[in-house]
Amino acid sequence: MLFSPHPWRKTSFSKTRGLRKEFKGFVAVSGVDLKVRRGRIHALIGPNGAGKTTCFNLLTHFLSPTRGQIFYNGREITGSSPAAIARLGLARSFQIFGGVSPPHGLENVRIALQRKRGRSFDFWRSTGVCAI
Repeated sequence: MLFSPHPWRKTSFSKTRGLRKEFKGFVAVSGVDLKVRRGRIHALIGPNGAGKTTCFNLLTHFLSPTRGQIFYNGREITGSSPAAIARLGLARSFQIFGGVSPPHGLENVRIALQRKRGRSFDFWRSTGVCAI
C-alpha cells in the first residue's frame, strides 16, 4: 500500500513510463505505464509471480528499474534513494507479521498514519486514561 500526505489533492501524484525490471534475463515487469490519482482507490491485481510486489518495490526504489521513469508530484524520482522518496511523502507498508498477531483495524490506521507531525509522533499518544 502506498501513502501520500496530501490526499485532498485530486491530481495524479505518481506515475510511471515504460517501467521495466529484469533479473538476470528474467523480465518481472515490462512496459508499465501507471497513473495513480489522489482521492481514488487503485488496485494492482494478478496471480502470484505477476510482478505486483516488484512494481511496488520499483515505485519506492527498493529495487532499481532496468528501464523507465518514475514520477511523484510531477518530479522524476527514478534515481532517488528509498529514504529520499520517503521524505517526499511516498512510502510503502509491508504485510509481514511474523511471530505476532496481525494488527487489528485501529493499528492498521495508526501504521498508515505513521509520519512525523511536527516534533513528535503525537498520534501514538493516548487520549485519556480508562479506569478498570
